[in-house]
Amino acid sequence: MSDPRAPEGDDYSATVLGSHWFSGPPAPAEPVAPDRVEGSVLRFGPGVTAAMPAPFPLDAAVAVAAAPRRRRGAGLRRYALAAVVLAAVLAYLGWQRFGPGIQVGDVAVSTDPAGPACDATADVVAVVATDGRPGTLTYRWVRSDGTKSEELTERVPRGQREARLHLLWTFQGTGDYQAKAELQLLSPAQRTASVNFTYHCSRQPGAG
Repeated sequence: MSDPRAPEGDDYSATVLGSHWFSGPPAPAEPVAPDRVEGSVLRFGPGVTAAMPAPFPLDAAVAVAAAPRRRRGAGLRRYALAAVVLAAVLAYLGWQRFGPGIQVGDVAVSTDPAGPACDATADVVAVVATDGRPGTLTYRWVRSDGTKSEELTERVPRGQREARLHLLWTFQGTGDYQAKAELQLLSPAQRTASVNFTYHCSRQPGAG
C-alpha cells in the first residue's frame, strides 16, 4: 500500500533510521568510581579484583625486575675494580716519581798509589754506592793545599747503583809533596772519605 502522504510521481520508500540519528539529549552515563585514592591524585580504571589472577607468577615478575638491577650492579663492580687498579697504578707511579729519594751507602776515594809523574795530573776518584733510585748528589772536594771546590752536583739515573766522582789535580815542579784529597758528600746524606798519595819529582833543572 502506498503512503497517501508521499508526493505523486516520485518514488519513495520508508527507511529505518539508526539510533544515532535520533535527536534529543543522550542518556546520562553511569559515573565511574575510582579504584583507589593516592593522596590528592585519583586513579580511575577497572582495577584488578582479588578474583582476577595475575598474568604470570609474582616470583617470576620479581626475578625479571631484579635482573636489570643485577646487571647494573655487576657493571658498577667492574667500574669500581677498574678504578681501584687505576688508583694503585697512579699511586705506584707517584711513589716512584715523588717518593723517597736516592739513598747512599759507602763512599771510597782512591788514586794511583804511585802518585803522578813530574808535571802530571793525578786522577782522584770517589765511588759512592747508591740504592738504584734516581736522584742528585751534592758534594765538594777539599785538597790539602788549602783549596776546595764549589758545591758540585751529580745526577744519578734510575738503576745505577754507584756514582763515580773525579778530581783532577795537576802538580808542577820538583820535589816531594804529601797530598791528600777529601770528598765531602753533602746530600742526600753527609759522608766523608779521603785518600793520601805522594807527588815525587827529582828532575834536575834544565832536563827535558
